[in-house]
Amino acid sequence: MVEQLLINDDDYYVPDANQLVTEDDTPVDNFASAKQQRLLIGSLYSSVKNQTFLAEANVGIYYTDLQPPIVPDVFLSLDVQLPQNWWEKQNRCYMVWRFGKTPEVVIEIVSNKEGDELGKKLKIYEHMRASYYIVYDPNQQLGEQVLRVYELRGMRYFETSATWLEQVGLGITLWEGEFEGRQDFWLRWCYQDGTVLLTGDEHAEQERQRAEQERQRAEQAEERAQLLAERLRAMGIDPDTL
Repeated sequence: MVEQLLINDDDYYVPDANQLVTEDDTPVDNFASAKQQRLLIGSLYSSVKNQTFLAEANVGIYYTDLQPPIVPDVFLSLDVQLPQNWWEKQNRCYMVWRFGKTPEVVIEIVSNKEGDELGKKLKIYEHMRASYYIVYDPNQQLGEQVLRVYELRGMRYFETSATWLEQVGLGITLWEGEFEGRQDFWLRWCYQDGTVLLTGDEHAEQERQRAEQERQRAEQAEERAQLLAERLRAMGIDPDTL
């Protein structure tokens, strides 16, 4: 249990970061969840360039001084950025009172029935007032639904069939393909037209294919030019004088 200690800052109280557990080094992930987290986080940083944001996996969120932190598998918070000195105790995790807001999106990846994603965690994120709570259940541990999206309306979460997250300008989608050498179904961010946000490797592959297409077009143009020159010479015309 986290010891509660408050500092008087004249007009208001803030928790003393030195008394909070910002990390405990407990290994909690499995291979599948770890890869899924990297895909979600990496594609954001590779593709979103005109928006300041903070996205991370397995980092604690302190939303009140009265409770220990909640640690979502992935979170996304817009219009905030990491402090310059991230090794300072108060900068090692997401303390809502320091960032001035809660994350807009929290995501839980279900690997067993122990996490209580539809019970205790839902209530915590609802109380924390995260705009969207997403539960990805690839093995259908909690029922038939693979994907559940909860949207905060007023003070309560309501499950919605919409996968476009209007308040963050991004959507989520289930995608089949290869990531880090693994062919599978994945949860991915997407644009409104359904196009997924690319990872760094996918951007590089896209650029490689574009360069290859340009090379092929250049070779085809050169071949056409050579063929035309040969025809002109056959007609007694020197193409170099044209």
